[in-house]
This record gives sequence, C-alpha cells and structure tokens, in this order.
Amino acid sequence: MKINDSIKNKVELGTDKLGAGKGTGANAVANNKAEPSASKSSENVTLSPISVQLQSITSDVSTSGVFDAEKVNAIKSAIESGQFKVNSEKVADGLIDTVKDLLKK
Repeated sequence: MKINDSIKNKVELGTDKLGAGKGTGANAVANNKAEPSASKSSENVTLSPISVQLQSITSDVSTSGVFDAEKVNAIKSAIESGQFKVNSEKVADGLIDTVKDLLKK
C-alpha cells in the first residue's frame, strides 16, 4: 500500500476544485490576486447582545484564576504520599444537593 500516493491524490483533487475555471496551482493564486474588486463592500457587522456578554465573560474568566494552584499541589502531594482521605459524607451530601437541583429544574 502506498500511503504517500494516496495523500498526494487527495491534495491534487482539492486544488482542482479550487482552481476550476481559472487554472491550477500558482497560476490560480496569481489570477485571484490580480483581479481588482469591482466595488467596495459597505456591509456592517453588529454583534448580538448575547455575543457581547459572552466576550465579556470570556475575558473575565481568562483574567481570573480558575483554581487555587496551591490547594491543587497540596492535594496532589497528599495523594502521592498516600495521606489523602476522602470524606464520604461530604461527597454524598454534594451528590444529593446536585440531584435535588436537577430535579427542581
């Protein structure tokens, strides 16, 4: 089986589609650059309020610490040393609270 030939064939097929009617390869790129635009577009783009809010939230999250690195390192070292203990009551209470919240919705 010739893997390289099959990859080459797929790439060639893709360039044929792009250059249909204008030539292929470097000539197609040169033709696209040489064509002047007939008129300038006067289209405007406006973002919805939700997208503006999403951008704000994204920037807030990126600037704030998502987790406490010191606490993570302490837990990691406790697990490695075998001293980490799981509080099953706290885990069970958290699961019950989560299920209650899901059932209310």
